[in-house]
Amino acid sequence: MMEEEELEFVEELEAVLQLTPEVQLAIEQVFPSQDPLDRADFNAVEYINTLFPTEQSLANIDEVVNKIRLKIRRLDDNIRTVVRGQTNVGQDGRQALEEAQKAIQQLFGKIKDIKDKAEKSEQMVKEITRDIKQLDHAKRHLTTSITTLNHLHMLAGGVDSLEAMTRRRQYGEVANLLQGVMNVLEHFHKYMGIPQIRQLSERVKAAQTELGQQILADFEEAFPSQGTKRPGGPSNVLRDACLVANILDPRIKQEIIKKFIKQHLSEYLVLFQENQDVAWLDKIDRRYAWIKRQLVDYEEKYGRMFPREWCMAERIAVEFCHVTRTELAKIMRTRAKEIEVKLLLFAIQRTTNFEGFLAKRFSGCTLTDGTLKKLESPPPSTNPFLEDEPTAEMEELAMEKGDLDQPKKPKAPDNPFHGIVSKCFEPHLYVYIESQDKNLGELIDRFVADFKAQGPPKPNTDEGGAVLPSCADLFVYYKKCMVQCSQLSTGEPMIALTTIFQKYLREYAWKILSGNLPKTTTSSGGLTISSLLKEKEGSEVAKFTLEELCLICSILSTAEYCLATTQQLEEKLKEKVDVSLIERINLTGEMDTFSTVISSSIQLLVQDLDAACDPALTAMSKMQWQNVEHVGDQSPYVTSVILHIKQNVPIIRDNLASTRKYFTQFCIKFANSFIPKFITHLFKCKPISMVGAEQLLLDTHSLKMVLLDLPSIGSQVVRKAPASYTKIVVKGMTRAEMILKLFGRAGMRPGEQMVLWRCGLKSPGPVGSSGHFLNQMTQGQQE
Repeated sequence: MMEEEELEFVEELEAVLQLTPEVQLAIEQVFPSQDPLDRADFNAVEYINTLFPTEQSLANIDEVVNKIRLKIRRLDDNIRTVVRGQTNVGQDGRQALEEAQKAIQQLFGKIKDIKDKAEKSEQMVKEITRDIKQLDHAKRHLTTSITTLNHLHMLAGGVDSLEAMTRRRQYGEVANLLQGVMNVLEHFHKYMGIPQIRQLSERVKAAQTELGQQILADFEEAFPSQGTKRPGGPSNVLRDACLVANILDPRIKQEIIKKFIKQHLSEYLVLFQENQDVAWLDKIDRRYAWIKRQLVDYEEKYGRMFPREWCMAERIAVEFCHVTRTELAKIMRTRAKEIEVKLLLFAIQRTTNFEGFLAKRFSGCTLTDGTLKKLESPPPSTNPFLEDEPTAEMEELAMEKGDLDQPKKPKAPDNPFHGIVSKCFEPHLYVYIESQDKNLGELIDRFVADFKAQGPPKPNTDEGGAVLPSCADLFVYYKKCMVQCSQLSTGEPMIALTTIFQKYLREYAWKILSGNLPKTTTSSGGLTISSLLKEKEGSEVAKFTLEELCLICSILSTAEYCLATTQQLEEKLKEKVDVSLIERINLTGEMDTFSTVISSSIQLLVQDLDAACDPALTAMSKMQWQNVEHVGDQSPYVTSVILHIKQNVPIIRDNLASTRKYFTQFCIKFANSFIPKFITHLFKCKPISMVGAEQLLLDTHSLKMVLLDLPSIGSQVVRKAPASYTKIVVKGMTRAEMILKLFGRAGMRPGEQMVLWRCGLKSPGPVGSSGHFLNQMTQGQQE
């Protein structure tokens, strides 16, 4: 029982002494020790084994026990000392706490004393500064009162003086005084509830009203609406009255300006009445001469009377323009049948010159009534021939020199007076449009007649195909019309002119270009196979003569020039027309028409050369290829094809030197037409022997080399053929060579071989016969 109790005691003691790892780590950090007894994982058995590793070491057991007992005794002493030392700690802590509480109470007492003293100090300061604040308020109020009294004195005196000066018409003094009175009156807006202040304000308003009526009466007396002006120059009184009007209600100023301008233009309305001879368009110069004299007269007599910021001279000119526009529109509606193109253009030219004169002299600052809208700036132009357009003659000269693509100087700033008078001519511009329609119709008829009279252009072998001169003449006239019309209007008339341009561009393409292309014939011209097989140099096989080939090339070059120039014309028209109308400018249809002419010309050239080679290919299909006994030089039909190519292609190349891309198109189209036709004629051949197949292969190779050399054949300068063209020739002729290899080995008609080939059947025979070669051919095609 005793042993069990001791074991339980030991277990309880170990449970109590078992510390957490964190506590154990803290103890090791505070009390570092190397003694095994201080380790948390102390093992008594291991410790004893360390002290007595062998049986011989047990001889010292008494000594070890004594050391351990001594150590236990020291530990007990230390523990006892520590425990005794902690007996007085609780009492010392309570004493320290009491002392801290007493210190806190003393601190609260001191703070309360300081707060009481601060409140007393604040009250004392308030009592000291109370009188000072009262003095400050009194000073501020006194200053405000004195200032207000001064303003009131100035206002009362100013109103009295204003009324007196108004009666005496001392406008010079009134102008300075009135502005000061109005400035002083602004300080009393918050005192309007005071009867005296309100009365002074009403007196100022009454004085302003009286001044306005009096000044208007003075101007009416000086410049009566009926009758003539009073003799003599303007008085100083009216000049000072204008300064007063600047301060008064703006309606007074507007009324003065309106009456003065109306009186100043009264003579104009009489001189240029609708029933007067000088009112018609042929004497429009007199209108502008009259206003110029009036402006000079105004500057001499009245230039100093009105303030400069009133811009009276410009206002007179602007009102004159409005009146003139109205009167011209009225008289043109009445006498519309008498308007001729030359008369209309004369009047518009003089009017636009006058508007330019106004722009140079005035700034346009008075154009704020909405009558004339400022022109919108056009979008940035990418047109390659942007230029100044001072005169139509310079336009024509630039067109003749071919300077369409030269960059020009930027345009001058927009004229703010543009259209202020000339806008009245827009409803009658149909006369101009109809005239241009008639002139362009006559121009096209003249081009047709000249072409018939002069005949086709001469062959050109130096600089390429010549562009028809009528083409340049047409676009010179177009540009002249466009510039002229844009000076007249940038609205609907420009759209109408564009429609006229489209009409005659199509007519030019149909009547001058397409209408003069040589016609092809279906007859063979009496040619026979025997004549084709004769290698006679200089034989005329081509259907078109040299002049006809040159004509086709010239028409092609002209159509290409028209295509490019029409695109430039469209861009230029879009620059000239109003921004809102740009979408209605579209010459795509006309450009497509010229593209069609180009395609037709190339097709004619291809058909001509193709037709010239047809008899030779027919002769090839009629030959007895199974009877050919030996392989010689190229066959006569090959010589004939090469002869026609050498006759036509150099002529076409030289006349299309300025349009190389279209010559390349011609070569590609000819190859695409000739090669399939050549293969088709191969199928028409009779059964071919081995020797015949070898001869055909030789002929095919010769044609292949000639076709590869086609773009530069007969030229001293050898150029590499375009890759696209070379690819077409190599692909087509290689196919022909492969077919001939198959036909020669099979010993069958080419047509039969093709049927078998397409059906996927093998002809009977051993290896090396037609079936074997058909398989080889099919595999070759797949590869």
